Amino acid sequence: MIDLKRLENDYDNLSAELKRKNVDLALLESIKEKVYEAKRLRRELEDRQAAQNRLSKDFGVRKANGEGTAELGAELIENKGAIAALSELLRVSESELEMDALNLPNPPDFDVPNGVDESENVEIKRVLEPRKFDFEPKAHYDLGVDLGWLDFERAAKISASRFTVMRSFAAKLERALIAYMIDFNESRGFKEHWLPVLVSRKSLTATAQLPKFVADLYLADTGELPENDLFLTPTAEVPLVNLYFDEILRGEELPLKLTAHTLCFRKEAGSAGRDTRGMMRQHQFDKVELVAIAKPEESDRLFDEMVACASDLLTSLELPHRHLALCAGDLGFSAAKTIDLEVWIPSENRYREISSISNTRDFQTRRAKIRYKDGKHNHLAHALNGSSLAVGRAMIAIIENFQQKDGAIALPKALAPYIKM
Repeated sequence: MIDLKRLENDYDNLSAELKRKNVDLALLESIKEKVYEAKRLRRELEDRQAAQNRLSKDFGVRKANGEGTAELGAELIENKGAIAALSELLRVSESELEMDALNLPNPPDFDVPNGVDESENVEIKRVLEPRKFDFEPKAHYDLGVDLGWLDFERAAKISASRFTVMRSFAAKLERALIAYMIDFNESRGFKEHWLPVLVSRKSLTATAQLPKFVADLYLADTGELPENDLFLTPTAEVPLVNLYFDEILRGEELPLKLTAHTLCFRKEAGSAGRDTRGMMRQHQFDKVELVAIAKPEESDRLFDEMVACASDLLTSLELPHRHLALCAGDLGFSAAKTIDLEVWIPSENRYREISSISNTRDFQTRRAKIRYKDGKHNHLAHALNGSSLAVGRAMIAIIENFQQKDGAIALPKALAPYIKM
């Protein structure tokens, strides 16, 4: 969540920043008006409460002196009713303000390139050269089906489209990649976690998947009240950040560097017709995540470290990839800055996203109330997240980049200790 004080004290700069992220400034203006309305109601309520205290004292003095209190008593009753009415108005006003504010995205950092959509993202560099094939490379789904490793028809029979049954080599490769990614991240100082994949409405709100992206989430029907709803996690970012929900950490504990593998679940509500063949865009997928909780002065260094970790992981798997700086219009809702890593997919003759590393600054930590104590004062921490990596997409890249003319699949040398055929 953004700092609402900026609406009062720095509105022009804030509106200019959010405009770069394609935000409708009518929403921002509406929230600003609600901030002032809540402030007015709170001031009026405090005045009424102060008046009630004075009236109560006067009432007590008059009663003790045997003076008439009827008129003063009536005024007390009237003022008490006004206090109750104002309290309810303020509660409703602040509730509406909070709900509206939850729909405002994080402003982009000043050095994020301008741009409206993904067509204006900026390539930073390329790592490794794509392989030159002396035959026509096949797509992963053709190779996988031909060799009996991938079964989309039976997956659809069990569940629906955009699910996959993996067997034999594909199943072993998925398991090997997860283990290798976790070990690699641990070698870079990220501590492994095993997490629940059911997460609460509160947790999803803290990391900003709710209320904005409810259409992409799978709700587990627990028969509980809505506030007790549980959802299938869309990314390990959600449980990892929420490990520290409403906590005050010791400054010397930071930075916290965390990694985890989870199954992830997304409805992909906005992707109808896109990547319908194969494993590129699934409702259920494995992902290994990086998360850091840091002091503000450390977060830029941690961001660079996380980008390097994910990129070096791809390099160790001998996969050509490139770094993209996302423009303001293509940034995710909670991100202040994002670097995407895109891996080379031979069958498509192009790069495809396999990792996004984002610095959310204090946007998520403000919602999650994650603070740290530095001396006598508490400060909001910064939260960062990044996929390292999307496992299914790494498998796609390996199958396609390491395919042989006879249909066999070679393997990156780094995976040799992790997979036995």
